[in-house]
This record gives sequence, C-alpha cells and structure tokens, in this order.
Amino acid sequence: MYAFQSRVRYSECDETGRLSLVAAVNYLQDASTFQSEELDRSFASLRERSIAWILANWRIEVGDLPRLGEQIVVSTWCYEMTRSHALRRFAIRDASGREIVRADSQWFVLDTASGHVTRVPDDQRIYLSDEPRGDMAPLERRLRFEGPGTPASPALVRAHNLDTNRHMNNAQYVLLAHDALEELGCAARPASVSVIYKKMALLGDVVVPVVHERADGCDVDLTSESGTTYALVRFDHRQEEA
Repeated sequence: MYAFQSRVRYSECDETGRLSLVAAVNYLQDASTFQSEELDRSFASLRERSIAWILANWRIEVGDLPRLGEQIVVSTWCYEMTRSHALRRFAIRDASGREIVRADSQWFVLDTASGHVTRVPDDQRIYLSDEPRGDMAPLERRLRFEGPGTPASPALVRAHNLDTNRHMNNAQYVLLAHDALEELGCAARPASVSVIYKKMALLGDVVVPVVHERADGCDVDLTSESGTTYALVRFDHRQEEA
C-alpha cells in the first residue's frame, strides 16, 4: 500500500467549507501518480516506451467529506493484476483513521503509438499488493440510462482541462457532470459516483452533458456534438435524499 498525508486546503473546498467532490477525486489520482513516481514508473518513463495506464471505470463511495484544515491520509493499492488489466483501490481517511472516501477502479495499458489497449508489461507487477480489496459495492462495468434525457450547457475542452496524456483529465468528467446537475437543479451530495470512460475528449472538443433523472439519483451522458459518448457518470443519492 502507498499512502501520503495532506491537509484540506481552502482552494479545495466547496461553498460548505468541505473538501469538494472533484478535489477528492484529484486526491485519489494523486495517490496513484505519486506511487508511480516513487516506484520509477513515472509518466516520462512510460512515454519513452510509448505506453500509458488509462482509467477505464471506477466507483467512488463518499462519506463525510473533511472540512477546511483537517488532516487526511490518502492511500492506494493494486489488489489484482493480470496480463490484460489492473484493479486498484483507493481510500481517504480522516485523522482518526476512519475511511471517509473509498474507490475501486479498473485500468488498462494503452499503446500510445497504435491507440489500442495492449498487454500489461511484466515490470508493472511491482504495483501488486497483498492488501485485499476490502468492503465495497461491486465495480460498475456497464451503465444503461433510461429515456432521452435533458441536455445541459455544452462545455469546450480547454488546455486547463487536459492532463499529461493530452486528453481531458479523469476528474474533469466528474466536474462537468456535476455542473450539469447543478444547472438543471438536480444536484445533491452523492453517496457514490460511478464513471465509465468510453472515448477521450481532446483539446477543442465540445462536451454536451445529457442528464437522466432516476428515483435514487441522476445519470449524466457526456457526449460529443454528434452524440458519441465520452463518459457515463452515475450519481447515487444518499438514502435520506432519495
């Protein structure tokens, strides 16, 4: 297991003074990135080999997000790795050690020259941990939305939305989906967020969020102007807000 300590910054808080959802997602990404750097498996070293790890889908379960100034510990561990994929868990714990955010995720290795998924190199098994998956709901592998949905305002992918792979950062899809819920008046603090990434959004692309309401939450189909899906995002509301 890899872990690092941090303190909730003002710039990471939402209007309630708590860690925002997108900031929490960024912390999870930071954990896997820092681990890669420490294990000498950085973006730069993978780029030299024309490969990159890409996130296919994840489920994020959200508890009581920490307030401004609170100490947190962010951790990650790979509990399964095959020749085709890797499964990685994440957690954010408060100062008492209570798990307040947890996530499960599936990753593939992309051959950046061909643009196709390729075999996981043997040297990547360095990530594999004996730590078990732990208690979480199943990882969503498929999401189906009901009805035509309601379009929200389109968003242009700008340079600040990109990551080092030159496509829109994983957390930005969650941010755009959540912004769409707020625009249509159906946002609520989620109990969980599931994301399935289908197509990379690149600089200059236009992303059109289409919101589908459910009895226990909301779904957002992030599409291109022609209707091709970039990502599917599911927000499950807390029981008291359903």
